[in-house]
Amino acid sequence: MKKLEILDSTLRDGAQSEGISFSVQDKLNILKALDDFGVKYIEAGNPGSNPKDIEFFEKAKNIKLKNATLCAFGSTRRKNIPVDQDQNVLSLLKADTKTVVIFGKNWDLHIREILNASLEENLELVYDTLKFFKDKGKKVIYDAEHFFDGYKANPEYSLKVLEVANKAGADTLCLCDTNGGCFPKEIYEITKEVAKRLPGRKLGIHCHNDIGCAVASSMSAVNAGVTHIQGTFIGVGERCGNADLSVIIPNLQLKKGFHLVEGDITTLSETVIKIYEISNLVMPSNKPYTGSSAFAHKGGMHIDGVNKCAHSFEHIQPEKVGNKRRFLMSEVSGRTTVLAKLSGMFPELTKKSPKTAEIVDHIKRLEHEGYQFESADASFELVVRDILGKSKPHFKLHMYKTGGEFPCPDGERNAHAMIMIEVDGKKETVASMGNGPVNALDLALRKALCVFYPELKKVHLTDYKVRVLAGDQATAAKVRVLIESTDGKDVWTTVGVSTNIIEASWKALVDSIEYILYKKEVK
Repeated sequence: MKKLEILDSTLRDGAQSEGISFSVQDKLNILKALDDFGVKYIEAGNPGSNPKDIEFFEKAKNIKLKNATLCAFGSTRRKNIPVDQDQNVLSLLKADTKTVVIFGKNWDLHIREILNASLEENLELVYDTLKFFKDKGKKVIYDAEHFFDGYKANPEYSLKVLEVANKAGADTLCLCDTNGGCFPKEIYEITKEVAKRLPGRKLGIHCHNDIGCAVASSMSAVNAGVTHIQGTFIGVGERCGNADLSVIIPNLQLKKGFHLVEGDITTLSETVIKIYEISNLVMPSNKPYTGSSAFAHKGGMHIDGVNKCAHSFEHIQPEKVGNKRRFLMSEVSGRTTVLAKLSGMFPELTKKSPKTAEIVDHIKRLEHEGYQFESADASFELVVRDILGKSKPHFKLHMYKTGGEFPCPDGERNAHAMIMIEVDGKKETVASMGNGPVNALDLALRKALCVFYPELKKVHLTDYKVRVLAGDQATAAKVRVLIESTDGKDVWTTVGVSTNIIEASWKALVDSIEYILYKKEVK
């Protein structure tokens, strides 16, 4: 297998994404996750730009990496300042990484209008800085900023900058589509020309996603001869983001036979989810390879096809990237869908079983009432167990009461809830304050149940969604509530429907508790 090397810039370019603000601990956690997955280089920030990155590099010195090489990132020296007196350059030395990534200008427009320098002066900035770090024993990756735009404007000069960087000793010359506006064909053709001009040199690619082509352009560059690929693991970055490495890696490793990472690629989904969580971002369900919908099937013909021959509707086996196949329930589902979804839970059910027809009919009635089970697998399983006579409630509700007040005395907890439940003949009555009636009800329910089921202390809600089902009925409309819960290990989703938002929320809350208690009994 031909080897390619990955440079992940989540901690540097990714940190420049709107809505992301990594703490130092966040960056250390992502560093460990990327190292475990086995990327070659991790570009961790610019120690000359902010105190947070300086602190990160100090703490990172105490972490022993198994697979990755940590890189500090910075620019060429500033105009009219000797390289050994430039504070940004010296901060890169202080970061004490074996590899440094230096970016320089390659577009004559930027040199004249942004740097206010001559083209010759820019060549000196590039040469002096790269030579300085090579003389210090560093491995140097040169990021040719705006290379493709520069090449289209003045090809000879852009190539000359690369030649100077090569002469200064750069180990890798990385061509950057910084504006993200080039098409894959342009990337291929220009990269091919660079490879001819500098035969034998290690070339890299760094693409932004402003026209949605970053992944395709990066792969085109590989076809043109680059062996070093830069991006961010989940595609975050400036403006529309960077090339998404979680898509590029399986594309090239599983489909093209390249070797890109030292870790186990079956941990791809786990790593992607972890980085989304640390970044405090919601992972798109339709994300290629790793999204929850990547191997989800809803249409009856699709499900039938997958059951008979999986690759008829799946481009790879989901297990290869640590994902799993899902069959979605809806009003268009038939017996084939139900059986496919239940095969792991109730293998005794067949297409001709009377209970199978009963389950299908009952699900369709509930869907007609406003329920939706394609995103609420836990509630679906509970409904089926009830029909099969295999469910036993873990508690009985005697009453609940909610209320609120405005203005709120403490400014936050503006609602209260009181609840009475019974477990094995023993009653428990509790009250709680919360940020709204649903939150107060949730807290009261868990408080009461923890008396009987202490394991519920680890369970909490991670998402709460409300959808109005019939807008033309205004405030009298039905609402559907989806609740996502976790115990720190597993995640499950439940649903409730009612014209009363509190009642709909209560139904979803009850299902979330019943589901995890049942699962723990089974284990």
